[in-house]
Amino acid sequence: MLLLGIVDLDITFFSSCIFCSLAGQVFTYPDNLLMLDLILLFVMAILEAIRLYFGTKGNLTEEEAPLGVSLVITVGSVVLTVYFLVWQTYILRADVVINVMMLVMYGLEGILQIIAIAAFIS
Repeated sequence: MLLLGIVDLDITFFSSCIFCSLAGQVFTYPDNLLMLDLILLFVMAILEAIRLYFGTKGNLTEEEAPLGVSLVITVGSVVLTVYFLVWQTYILRADVVINVMMLVMYGLEGILQIIAIAAFIS
C-alpha cells in the first residue's frame, strides 16, 4: 500500500505541475482560474502527504484509527482528482490518463485499507 501511495504522489504532483505549466504557456489561461488550479494542486499534494503518512503509520503499527483517517482523506483526494479530470480549465489527454490511473489506484488502496482494517480488528 505504501508503494502505491508513493507512486500516486509522484505521478500526481509532478505531472500535474508540468501539465499546468504547459497549459499556461500554450493556451490563453485566465489568471484567476490558473491560480485556482495551482492552489488545488498544492492542496492535493498536501493531502496526499498526510494520507500517505497515516496510511503508513496505521499499516506499520497495525492500528485501525490511522488507516481510517487515511481512508477518509482518500475521499478528499478522489474529489480533487475528479476536479482535475472533469472541471479543470484545460484538460489535456495526458491529464485524463493520469487522473484515471489515480482513481484506479485510489480504488485499490481503499479496498486494501478496508481489508487491513478488518484484519486488524479481528
